[in-house]
Amino acid sequence: MRIKINSTEFYNRQKLELYRFLKNEKRTLHISLEENYKSLKIDNNSVNSLLVNENKDVYKLLSEIENQSYGLVVVTDIFEISDDIYKLLKTVSQKLESNGKVLISTINPKWKLILYTLEFLKLKNKYKKSQTNLKKIISLSRSAGLDFIYFYTKQIIPFKLFGLGNFFNKLFEVLFFKFNLGIKSYVLFSKIEIEEKIMTKSVIIPAKNEEKNLEILFSNFPKLKNLSEVLLISAESKDKTLEVSKAIAIKYKDLKINVIEQKSNGKANAVFEALKHTNGDLIAILDSDISVDPTTLPSFFEIIERGHADFVNGTRLIYPIEKKSMRPLNKIGNIFFKLIISIVIKNTLSDALCGTKVFKKTHIEKIFTWRENLNFLDPFGDFDLIFSAAYSGEKILEYPVHYKARIYGKTQINRFRDGFKLIVYFLRSFLLFNTSK
Repeated sequence: MRIKINSTEFYNRQKLELYRFLKNEKRTLHISLEENYKSLKIDNNSVNSLLVNENKDVYKLLSEIENQSYGLVVVTDIFEISDDIYKLLKTVSQKLESNGKVLISTINPKWKLILYTLEFLKLKNKYKKSQTNLKKIISLSRSAGLDFIYFYTKQIIPFKLFGLGNFFNKLFEVLFFKFNLGIKSYVLFSKIEIEEKIMTKSVIIPAKNEEKNLEILFSNFPKLKNLSEVLLISAESKDKTLEVSKAIAIKYKDLKINVIEQKSNGKANAVFEALKHTNGDLIAILDSDISVDPTTLPSFFEIIERGHADFVNGTRLIYPIEKKSMRPLNKIGNIFFKLIISIVIKNTLSDALCGTKVFKKTHIEKIFTWRENLNFLDPFGDFDLIFSAAYSGEKILEYPVHYKARIYGKTQINRFRDGFKLIVYFLRSFLLFNTSK
């Protein structure tokens, strides 16, 4: 007979914590895992329950709740099974009344190793493996229309321990409150009230040696409201990228594709050449290697149109990435560069070198001014775009993307040469941000 840790006390304490937020709410929606519902059932007439499991589409279930809004939405243990954090946050925020709140209860990442060990030893039931953690949820909240209020953790000792459990739990919670060591994290958000404004859009797609990727990209290209043009800028290639680009422009006339022959070298220069031809209020940069699905573009644009940001940076490092989509050294380099960028711009980003970005046309002049002031070339253009936005006071938010392996061709990044250039770029940028002219 296997002995398992009794979870009754753990869930009782969690339920009491949820009641803390329910006292003054007239209408609440509780979204919970079906398997945990009996343990977490809230006995309150003003609370509606929405039960979810891995076979049920939580977004569809939420959309089916018609003409109903809530002062509070409580989400327990759902982010552990979600494969689209942004969509879940956005869908939940749409169910809130004016000034409504969202309370998210999830496992503290600091406990994952301990919990996995207990599962391996079969001392507790298996828990859904989370794809994300608390900091990443917070970083995406504003993009989905939610303002972060605060977070805290509870339950360092989740047992009765012959009547001493409550005493030790409270003692450790008080002694170590600053370190947030509790098993359960509680994060509170409020709804942002901003009127949406639909803007015209331009999409820049640099292409070099991407002949066989272009048809796949454009066959999956989304319908964008108020699309001004797609600028397909083709560099000198070893394959038929230019010829295929021109054929695609004829085939997909509704996308208003303008094929430009690149005069300079490199991806960064392709972007900056194309910027001079844009007409839209919003500008998107999308790589042609299909490593990022073009169908994510509407969500990028939406974040700015809803007034949540001036600049949206794609991040590949929140969801698990496909095998062979990023070389190990590149992965290490990306982690390193996102850390140093966050230090310079004083804004924590989870990815610095994702090629997909969207920003306002008014930002273009600021990009060129930044380049003149820095007087050092960025080989990819990603640093120029992010640093110029931060330097000029733009509001930068992130949108998570699923990063995929290439179908055709190979990466055109020289990781050592280009990596060295980025380090020099960082040092010069650090001085520009932190010293007087």
